[in-house]
Amino acid sequence: MFNLGLIGLGGIMHGAHIPGIKRCPDLAVHAICDIKPDALARTGDELGIPEERRFADYRDLLACPGVDAVDIATPNDVHAKIAMAAIKAGKPVSCEKPLAMNAADAQALAYAAAVAKLPNMVCFSYRYRYAARLAREMIRRGDIGEIHHVAIQYMQHWGLAECNCSLVWRFVKEKTGSGALGDLGSHAADLVRFVTGCDYRRVVGHCGTIIHERPVANDPNVKGPVDVDDYANYMAELSNGASCCFQITRFAYGRGNYQRMEIYGSKGALVYKLDDNGSGRDTLEACVGPVYNRTGRYTELPIPDYRIHQMQSFANELKGIGSSV
Repeated sequence: MFNLGLIGLGGIMHGAHIPGIKRCPDLAVHAICDIKPDALARTGDELGIPEERRFADYRDLLACPGVDAVDIATPNDVHAKIAMAAIKAGKPVSCEKPLAMNAADAQALAYAAAVAKLPNMVCFSYRYRYAARLAREMIRRGDIGEIHHVAIQYMQHWGLAECNCSLVWRFVKEKTGSGALGDLGSHAADLVRFVTGCDYRRVVGHCGTIIHERPVANDPNVKGPVDVDDYANYMAELSNGASCCFQITRFAYGRGNYQRMEIYGSKGALVYKLDDNGSGRDTLEACVGPVYNRTGRYTELPIPDYRIHQMQSFANELKGIGSSV
């Protein structure tokens, strides 16, 4: 059993991390940290964390006896600082993406963790969708042959004007680093690499902002500038020579958390979907073999239970048995 210190108690921590920790027999929450007193109180009460292990300063949590590893889910701009402090304190780190605000800081963290020989993980939650894992398995087995083309969409709607979203930190470059590209596009880039097994050779892209000002949260009569991208379209050449197109946006009408990835090979094709028609489900369709090619028929496949999730993957790293990617 490994005792975790949780740093950053917002939506992603409660939506993905804490449920995963509760499912994992190898992890327990030992201490928590957030700069917001109400979040600290609410989460502490929910998890039964005593007052002496609730911290407003992450440095106090890192010094707390009994914390074996830390799980970071703060806003982007402090990921690198907290992660580096954890590494210097000898704590293994699980950190939400992006690991840092720039490549140099990310490389410094990777080097520090390697020198310290500490288990570490960057959280890309969609690689734990079982439909994505089945696609990965089929590709590695050679079911669709050599990959020629990949096209992926990741689309949400909450940036639209009618949603009346205020100037939250995800619209402020100083806090988030980039907009839809880093927030959604990084997931898409990771998912393509995870499923296909290919890396990236060359990339070209176009980003843009649709709404340039949004109301400040605590004063809706005042507006502040949006200085990050609302959408990103980019193309890549994969390491095997295949082409890949990405379409990323927060302005896709009617889309909640929609993903669609089409993978076309020499012997077949796969279509992975998430949240199609707001279902929340992940599905995989296949068209494999000359008969199906002639009829153009895609069949939805049954999805096996791979019995792996994000926090169990981190636990496996802590146990030294690998993350079961």
